[in-house]
This record gives sequence, C-alpha cells and structure tokens, in this order.
Amino acid sequence: MNLDKIDLNLLVYLDVLLRERNVTRSASLLGITQPAMSNGLRRLRDTFSDPLLVRTSEGMAPTERAQAIQPLLRQILSSVEQVIEPGSAFDPSRSDRVFRIMTSDYGEATLVPRLLKRLRKEAPDIVLDIMTPSDMSFTEVEQGLVDLVLNRFDTMPQAFHQKTLWTDSFSCLFAVDNPISLNFSLESYLQAKHVWVSKTGMGAGMGITPKDIKRLGWVDEALERAGHKRQITVFTRHYQSAALMAQQKGLVATIPTRSATTQSDNPRLVIKKPPFDIPEFEFKMAWSPLLQHNAPHQWLRKLISDVAIT
Repeated sequence: MNLDKIDLNLLVYLDVLLRERNVTRSASLLGITQPAMSNGLRRLRDTFSDPLLVRTSEGMAPTERAQAIQPLLRQILSSVEQVIEPGSAFDPSRSDRVFRIMTSDYGEATLVPRLLKRLRKEAPDIVLDIMTPSDMSFTEVEQGLVDLVLNRFDTMPQAFHQKTLWTDSFSCLFAVDNPISLNFSLESYLQAKHVWVSKTGMGAGMGITPKDIKRLGWVDEALERAGHKRQITVFTRHYQSAALMAQQKGLVATIPTRSATTQSDNPRLVIKKPPFDIPEFEFKMAWSPLLQHNAPHQWLRKLISDVAIT
C-alpha cells in the first residue's frame, strides 16, 4: 500500500467514529463540520473497501472489518502519541481535552466531586465524560476507548494497569423511626426487609433474584458464611437510590461506608456498623496498557491519586 495516497488524519476520524458511532457527535468532538466528517467517512470507506459503519434500528453499528480494525487502530494512535508527546509537555491549564471515566455512582458520589473541585482550579477547560460500568466491556476499556475505570472488582484482565485508591468498609442505613433502631442486632437485622445494591461489575448486567447468593455480593456472601440469609425486598443498581429507599420505615440498606456518610447530615437516617463482619473492599483505578505512557493520562492518574488521599 502506498501511504503517500492516504491521509493519516483519517485514522483519527475513524477512531472517534468507531467510539461514538455517530457522525454528528464525532464531528463535534473533533471540532469539524458534519459534512467534513461525512466526507471523511466516505473516504475511509473507499480506503478500506468496507462500509465500516452501517445504519441499524439501534443506530450506527460497526461492520466485522471495523471491529477487527478498532484495537489495532488504538495501538497505532497511542504509539503516535507516545512519539509526539515527549517533545511537548502537557499543560493541563490550557487543555480542553475530554477524559472518559467509567465509574459507578459510588465513585461519582465519593471521588468525582473532589476531583472536579481540583480540576476547576488547575484545568478549568478539561471536560469529564462520566460513564457507567454497564456502558462498555473490559475489552473496550483495554482498547483505550475509556481513559480510566474507577470501581471495585472481583476480577480484572491481567493486562490492565491498576492502583488501589482506598479501602472501604460497609455501613447500615435505616430511618430514624425504623423499629430496628431500638434494638439493632443480628437478629433484628435478619428480621428486617433489605435493599440490595449491585456490585456494579463491567458490561450489561442481567436480572437477579434473592436465590442467587453467589451473585449477590460481599454482604450476602458474608451472611452465608455465618449461616444466615437476609430478606431482600428490592434490588437497585445505585447506592444513592438505596439511601433514599432506606428512609422508608422498615427498610435497611447495607452499603459502602463512604457512600453512607454522604447521608451523615440527613436527619431522617441513622448510620450503624453492621452487626456481623463484612470484609473490606478496595476501590481501584484501572486503565489500558495502551494509555500507560500517555502524558495527559499520566497527569490525570496522579491528580486522582492525590485527590483520593485528601
């Protein structure tokens, strides 16, 4: 292939198009017009002799060829960035870069507000795109389509780089008028009705029932080891929703302590240590090896690490 006949800028277009799967949104992110992006897509289709993106009932979808190209494309662009960036220092105060961070509402409530406060001071034009864990899979994160994943994990691909930001315990939330407040014990805990919150793993989740002990997570596994089982009456995937539900008389939510303490000023709720032992968990930051040496990415990782310990 004669590279002289190829506009390598089109690879940047393709990278964004495969990530966004929307011509208008891709054009906006690249700062070009929609006709220019449409023209770029047409040229890409000619270059690869493939439609690359096709319209479906659910929007634009990548062809088989495009799916095969995407991880290779990320590697190429990451390598180009590594070649260029050492010669020019990253200046966060002048950057308007968009960083994509995937996290649960646990991370949104406990870390992101403090991160935004630092960003407003040090890099006011940087934009955060906060995504939920169900938005993408580990494979897509490994391809560098997301800058960082902030979460707690049962498993993680060995190729990922990771860092523990903090260790957290669990706390119980219930309404001040909940009868359990008069005698909070293991016996009363087991007799109460409970709000269950997802472990929030990667990828789209499936429905769950109280019988799925192995899928219910740390709280229920700890109870099972002690020979007990709680009465779950509602399932949610959001810690903040669980806290709101716990305000209803008779319901108890057992959630990470850092999430629970966001409700410490709520006069309607009581926060208590669980009446049984639940192992602590690690809240981690993970990223693709493709982004390990990326200068803006290195700056963001350090900032998040600093924020996490303050």
